Amino acid sequence: MASYSGRGVHGQVVQHLGLRIVGGEFAEGDILDIRVIGAELDVSLTAMREALKVLAGKGLIDARQKRGTFVRARSAWNLLDPDVIRWRTEGGDSEQLMHDLADVRSIVEPAAAHRAALRRTEADLAALDTALSRMADARGDSAAAADADAAFHRALLNSTGNELLGRLDLLLEPGLRERDRLVHAHLVADPVPSHRAVLDAVRDRDAPRAQAAMLDLLAQASEDFGRVAPKLPGPGRPEACEERAPGT
Repeated sequence: MASYSGRGVHGQVVQHLGLRIVGGEFAEGDILDIRVIGAELDVSLTAMREALKVLAGKGLIDARQKRGTFVRARSAWNLLDPDVIRWRTEGGDSEQLMHDLADVRSIVEPAAAHRAALRRTEADLAALDTALSRMADARGDSAAAADADAAFHRALLNSTGNELLGRLDLLLEPGLRERDRLVHAHLVADPVPSHRAVLDAVRDRDAPRAQAAMLDLLAQASEDFGRVAPKLPGPGRPEACEERAPGT
């Protein structure tokens, strides 16, 4: 699932409005006067309408005759969308987001590691080995580390031999990538040993050890985020980044 890659004024409007909606500046049910907002941002109505189409696709807004364009209930938002995830972290909601992600991972990934140890193929092991090598080579490069980490966990899900479990990367990967983006930008524990422990157990077809190794990996991930969390935007803390409106 890719994030929105629009550039120029159109893309800036999407980012600006998305952050304001997800951050709560525009509340559920608020009517968005696109003419007023367009004038505020100094952009054309065409750019506004195109941006609103993108936001509607993410479930953030809708439009009705006689009502206009309005912010939808949070329950309608695509919370797995990479941009919505990023806007949550930029708006100071990273701790709740990462808590929820850790909760989901604790349910899915230990069981996936257990099954992978029983069902993996040589091709699966090769994919896991490649991802782990990329992780080792990425030290100091947070983007490369995040890519390698996502590749490892995607390969692990595929190693279960269950196509539905394999597609759970659509659920986990957007949040995992945002977590890695935040964590790997700081000094945290080397992720290679904990991932290697999972891979070694999967290679040995030792399902209980694979499950235990994944639980250890997730505990380390939570500890790493706990060290990084105080440095991130949040209630009572300075913002890590400043959102700039188009044209500023």
